[in-house]
Amino acid sequence: MSSPTSAPAVVELAARDLNAHGGVICPSPKAGMQLWNGHPRVFLDVAKTGEVHCPYCGTVYRLRAGEQPGHHG
Repeated sequence: MSSPTSAPAVVELAARDLNAHGGVICPSPKAGMQLWNGHPRVFLDVAKTGEVHCPYCGTVYRLRAGEQPGHHG
């Protein structure tokens, strides 16, 4: 019997939430993660496609509708 799986967390981002390279670091406090029980820190490039999935935890980081990377206003 398979156990039910929960959907990955989705973190909606504003352009100002991205670092100077257009990305974010996971695990992230924005995703409600605590660093003591998280996975290794990884850089995720959100600006390239507007959405990225963490390869460790599956958290989805996506730009909010209408947000443009590089416009950190």
